[in-house]
Amino acid sequence: MGSKNKLKRFKENETFDNVFQPKREDLVDAKYKLQGQWNSVVFKNDHPLILELGCGRGEYTIELAKKFPQKNFIGIDIKGARFWRGAKTAIDENLTNVAFLRTQIELVDFAFAENEVDEIWITFPDPQIKYKRTKHRMTNSGFLKRYKTVLKPDGIVNLKTDSEFMHGYTLGLLHGEGHDVLYANHNVYKQEGSPEEVTSIQTYYESQYLEHDKAITYIRFKIK
Repeated sequence: MGSKNKLKRFKENETFDNVFQPKREDLVDAKYKLQGQWNSVVFKNDHPLILELGCGRGEYTIELAKKFPQKNFIGIDIKGARFWRGAKTAIDENLTNVAFLRTQIELVDFAFAENEVDEIWITFPDPQIKYKRTKHRMTNSGFLKRYKTVLKPDGIVNLKTDSEFMHGYTLGLLHGEGHDVLYANHNVYKQEGSPEEVTSIQTYYESQYLEHDKAITYIRFKIK
């Protein structure tokens, strides 16, 4: 994507009612104005609140919002030029149960209040395979603690990935730390009984992985 196109998207994001772009200091140095208020202020209802972390172009966020109109969805990514596509689609299609937040994932517990979130989706994250990149792995112990803070006591986390490494790493960590693995599948499109919302929604890159017969894995879990 060219720099001019990126700049255009950044400018357009600023005009979208469904895009929120707090500065880092707005989150870290003071209580963020929407912390604990997302449903009442943004969505104006008390429906379940679901986050997609590292939402990219927002494809999964949008499709979940369409499939579950009685739930509220927020796609989170630091790259606003990417989720511009999802934000614009939501406006064009009048999807009032979806929003986008531009921030780093490690600040999720500054953007949301304790027990504010019902469910989290992590779709196709960078597996950060090199050992020195472990701190950026989105299912490491540090991230799980942040997710637990914002999740309700019975909150759910979903991990969908094409990386067997990420799948295995996460399963091992969850079992090692005593978290509840509710469902795990090494190939959701080849095994019966996979959750419908996992197999009926595909991102652009996921469809390409499937064309090359790459297995898509999935874990559904609760953080103890």
